[in-house]
Amino acid sequence: MNLKGRDFLTLKDFSKDEILYLIDLAAELKDKKKKGIPVDHHRGKNVALIFEKTSTRTRCSFEVAAHDLGMGTTYLDPSGSQIGKKESIADTARVLSRMYDGIEYRGFGQSIVEELAKYSDVPVWNGLTNEYHPTQMLADMLTIKEHFGRLEGIHFTYMGDARYNMGNSLMIVCAKLGLHFTACTNKKYFPNEELVAQCREYAKASGATITLTEDVDAGTKGADVIYTDVWVSMGEPEAVWEERIHDLLPYQVNKKVMDNAGPQAVFMHCLPAFHDLKTTVGAQIHDKFGLDEMEVTDEVFESSQSIVFDEAENRMHTIKAVMDATV
Repeated sequence: MNLKGRDFLTLKDFSKDEILYLIDLAAELKDKKKKGIPVDHHRGKNVALIFEKTSTRTRCSFEVAAHDLGMGTTYLDPSGSQIGKKESIADTARVLSRMYDGIEYRGFGQSIVEELAKYSDVPVWNGLTNEYHPTQMLADMLTIKEHFGRLEGIHFTYMGDARYNMGNSLMIVCAKLGLHFTACTNKKYFPNEELVAQCREYAKASGATITLTEDVDAGTKGADVIYTDVWVSMGEPEAVWEERIHDLLPYQVNKKVMDNAGPQAVFMHCLPAFHDLKTTVGAQIHDKFGLDEMEVTDEVFESSQSIVFDEAENRMHTIKAVMDATV
């Protein structure tokens, strides 16, 4: 399969076979790395990493993956780029694509990465926008396939705020690959109706189902995967915490939820997670609202059902696959 020169902006742009190809390529590259087999066949190439939102996993994944492939990287942090400030997005794309063989963008509106891609002569990769997080999806699907040996027919439940990048992207990838997707949350936090309708069309082809429910017992019963994310997205004001905690605390992933899903269920989270008081934000939430844990309890996070660190590692292998396939 030839994906050379393709942008990677949202999985809506990729077919089921193309997504599965990237997952299989990631598994192959992971196996070679574990065996010490080099894959540095992109020597002499360079990529630009634009981060308007900071990150641990995404930055490390892109840098290590690029290094393994033989590529150099330039990291541009929020203060290190003039994109959209002194230089237009279009001009930035045209300049960088003269110097680099690929451009990663992690930041705010999807329209920004779409405009970068429009004016760039080299592949542009979405490291996260407000609306979509496609590289995380490949990591999640690789992790599920490693654990269960399959993707089709898996019952996948997402709990929390399903309106933004994680809820949107998980619903898309499940619908395309044949996983049964459930958004289990307060109805205020259901995904956009237009995207739900689009995903139901994808599901007709794959055999997937899309379910939206406020009922925790029904939404998690028999689920193979219970997935959650932080309740307040990056860049949102602190003022929304009180409302989110009030609305979403009933949808916290705890032992009762995991027991209802069953012993086969695994817990997943894209990280970082507020499962204890060992972070500055976690301590602040505790001081203000009296909570020791947020979207997931420490008991679940540290349990044998939790595969969050396998998932985190797979960010690097799947990002490597995207770069290898498109550069």
